Amino acid sequence: MDTTLQRALAGTGHLLFDGGMGTMLQARGLAAGELPELLCLTHPEQITAIHQAYVQAGSDVITTNTFGANRLKLAGRAQVRDVFRAAVACACQSGARLVAADIGPIGALLRPLGTLSFDEAYDLFAEQARAAQDAGADLFIIETMTDLLEIKAAVLACREQTDLPIFATMTFEADGRTFLGTPPEVAAVTLDALGVDALGINCSQGPAELRPLARRMLAVTEKPVIVQANAGLPHVEDGCTVFDIEPAAYAQAVAGMVEDGVGILGGCCGTDPRHVERMAELLRDHAPAPRTNEAALTVTSAQRLVSLPCDASRIAVIGERINPTGKRLLKEALRSGDYDYVVSQGIAQQEEGADILDVNVGLPDIDEVTAIQIAGERLSGAVTLPLQFDSTVPAALEAAVRRYAGKPIINSVNGKREVLDEILPIAARYGANVIGLTLDEEGIPTTAEGRFAIAERIVHAAAEHGIPATRILIDCLAMTASTDQRQAGETLRAIRMVKRRLGVKCTLGVSNISFGLPQRPLLNSTYLAAAFGAGLDAPILNPGSERYMDVVRSYRVLNGEDSGAAGYIERYATWRDPYTTGAPGAVPAPAAPDAGSTGASRSAAAGPSRPGDDHGIEHFVLTGRKGEAARATRELLSTVDPLELIDGHIIPALDEVGARFDRGTLFLPQLMASAEAARASFDVIKEHMPASDGLSKGTICVATVKGDIHDIGKNIVKMLLDNYGYHVIDLGRDVDPHVVLKTVQERHIRLVGLSALMTTTVANMAQTIELLHREAPGTLVMVGGAVLTPEYAQQIGADFYAKDAAESARIAARVFG
Repeated sequence: MDTTLQRALAGTGHLLFDGGMGTMLQARGLAAGELPELLCLTHPEQITAIHQAYVQAGSDVITTNTFGANRLKLAGRAQVRDVFRAAVACACQSGARLVAADIGPIGALLRPLGTLSFDEAYDLFAEQARAAQDAGADLFIIETMTDLLEIKAAVLACREQTDLPIFATMTFEADGRTFLGTPPEVAAVTLDALGVDALGINCSQGPAELRPLARRMLAVTEKPVIVQANAGLPHVEDGCTVFDIEPAAYAQAVAGMVEDGVGILGGCCGTDPRHVERMAELLRDHAPAPRTNEAALTVTSAQRLVSLPCDASRIAVIGERINPTGKRLLKEALRSGDYDYVVSQGIAQQEEGADILDVNVGLPDIDEVTAIQIAGERLSGAVTLPLQFDSTVPAALEAAVRRYAGKPIINSVNGKREVLDEILPIAARYGANVIGLTLDEEGIPTTAEGRFAIAERIVHAAAEHGIPATRILIDCLAMTASTDQRQAGETLRAIRMVKRRLGVKCTLGVSNISFGLPQRPLLNSTYLAAAFGAGLDAPILNPGSERYMDVVRSYRVLNGEDSGAAGYIERYATWRDPYTTGAPGAVPAPAAPDAGSTGASRSAAAGPSRPGDDHGIEHFVLTGRKGEAARATRELLSTVDPLELIDGHIIPALDEVGARFDRGTLFLPQLMASAEAARASFDVIKEHMPASDGLSKGTICVATVKGDIHDIGKNIVKMLLDNYGYHVIDLGRDVDPHVVLKTVQERHIRLVGLSALMTTTVANMAQTIELLHREAPGTLVMVGGAVLTPEYAQQIGADFYAKDAAESARIAARVFG
């Protein structure tokens, strides 16, 4: 390995990438609409000249001009292997010290938001990875990703198909999250677990804006962090897109990140060799700043990080209800393929206070490998909680973990050699956490010492597979107190031993302790408190049990996790203690049943309805439960006028969804799930209305402008507007301005949505707007895309700027009333 690269990956030296390619091509007269990657074949001398300029400016790494060189985007105009061969050759001919094969987003949404499967995405990336290695690239730079599942597919493809180092970066919006809601900590933890060699941020904002996001990454990973910022915000000058941060100011802002510990640098949109030259001067004779991190067990979904620091007392509740054992309705739902019910269980547990969801779909008469993938995918689109995949079938665990957008927990291994050999390689391969049960071929030991010995064996076996103690939870197994009361104490003693001697986190399925005894919730909650005192970190329980959650909330005050007891005060300031209500000597009020009792838990099936909404439609829309929204709509239509149902229930729910999206408490996948639930209600209402009373609120035309082949954002806007009740005409991508005009005139369209991602195509957006305003003066235009800002939109004559899909729905509401 090159010594400069080796030192950078070890954290002892810096590495400098090049800058933007698009702005350099624009300066050389790139024709809008021409695929930049094809220039490696048609004009290799231009590409090589750009690379040479960066080499002369001081770049250690030259990035190939292959950002969009996947089979989907090339669409038959060239072969992937030919583009990579030509692109790597251009980079090598420039005199580059190192050549990084550039892999960008596919250009299509993965499920559940889109139709592309994880395996299809993997195949596209694998083709690029093989082509890059065959062409002679030195490393990969996977960049500008917004979907954690998509970047996972790319990382796995590069890792499994080649032996080259992998650098992986995501791009973040002004709110500190990616387009799909992933924050920097989640990106860093997940990519680190997947085994990338360096991780970080590129594009979207300038270096000053990216610095706090980079700090958040530095705090949760020991891997080298790379930042390639834009040269500020774009604007139009003389019909060209230019950026507003000059090289000196750019380098000054980058210097702050270097002080923080960022070791690998480069530039993105708007940067050129002048910016790189300034960064080279900054890094000359400089070593990366030392870094220290707080060790923790971390679990992630695409939107949320659950962290249990090694040197602090913090707890996480694992919701247990997605498990068919003893649950008739869940068994029926799994057998019939009713995953709406499975999702409803996840949503309810999230509302009740779970931090992680256990997912077990094991039934003897279903295909568990398929079922657990579907359940994981559907839950990921509806809740923000990380998942714990629970199965005794190794193939099911691998299928679920591989295709999960995040760093999950595997439940579980035990001390049996066969199980360790089957499951630990899966956890190692995908960077997953793993639960170890303290049982082996001899059963469950009756003493704490026996259980500790198995736990120690599991921890040592995990270490042999490269799994550190920070990714292990030990379950010392709660035994039924009614058969042997001594076992309750042995379990607690085992937890203390494991925590003290092995330094790993502990989990415990609590409810088994009370089997066969009356008032099970009382005994369960008491034992939970005792287990917390022994050092329990992650109880597996039913969060619908108020007794359990009262203990959880109280303990979070005592261990300092609930700062200032703010959560406790908010919850209990006006609470009436069930032991003191009623007459003196009153018996305790009945508690909500839990997993250790009969009956369904509080909100187990549907969750609480909003005040004044007896059928729960607003709640079902808010939580994205389309099946239940449709059923509730049918019930209400027997007594409520359809339009009243829309205006009084569905629209207020959608308004609240939009407000939560703006506040950052709900993200794009959940926004789309809510929109689909609203659409399910609209579809039921349509069935009950005369054909002449159509529910369309208005017709909107959307298009990606001429020369631009990126349409993910436009597709999301279309889906959302569809689900909000608008009729949307989608003209596709690379749409000529006159095609847009013709559609507007023929269909009498009042609102047009235009999208652009490439800086080189904004001029075509301006041309389309000018044409529409001149030839169809009553038509309004909203614009959106990564390269746009409100000021930029105003400059090119747009009537509205839509910063995201939710804003496009609000604009439509203003236009159509």
